[in-house]
Amino acid sequence: KSHEVYSSFLLFVPELTDLCEQTIKRKQRETEPICRVPLITSLKEEQLLLNATAKPVVKLLINRHNNKYSYTSTSDDNLLKNIELFDKLALRFSGRLLFIKDVIGSSEICCWSFFGHGKKIAEVCCTSIVYATDKKHTKVEFPEARIYEETLNIILYEARNPPDQELMQATSTRGAVAGMSSYTSDEEEERSGLARLRSNKQNNQ
Repeated sequence: KSHEVYSSFLLFVPELTDLCEQTIKRKQRETEPICRVPLITSLKEEQLLLNATAKPVVKLLINRHNNKYSYTSTSDDNLLKNIELFDKLALRFSGRLLFIKDVIGSSEICCWSFFGHGKKIAEVCCTSIVYATDKKHTKVEFPEARIYEETLNIILYEARNPPDQELMQATSTRGAVAGMSSYTSDEEEERSGLARLRSNKQNNQ
């Protein structure tokens, strides 16, 4: 009889094993973070992270306590917007970029840095000092378009070789504006031609 019980138990072992494995895998999926953002505490840690990853890096330095003066009325809101955009970008591009946050950094209050192949490629500083009639104030801005632009540019450093300048210019809003300014529309050319004709006519008279 005991032999029959043992045999019946053995029949359930594979099913029990599969159930345990499925449960373990489900738990791993539940606890595995989708996005990791290291919080650095020193320049040494930052350099170690830059050297250890093959991904381009986006760093946000955020330290509200570095301020020497009072903030302008919109500064706190813009600080939050910078933090929220950083979190949004980290969730979206964590598979392609390494995002790190620095909360003890230098004298800066809010500054984005972009690294490719271990070197700083660009920086977007969001703070400035403004002068009121009575005293100085610290102004924090939220240059959203510029941050997106530099993030797209730094993605180009996923490849082993640096991107060419034409490609960098194509993704740059400043480059696009410069490119547009080098062309004139048909209407503008027509107006320019009419102006030259009038000028020549007046000179002949």
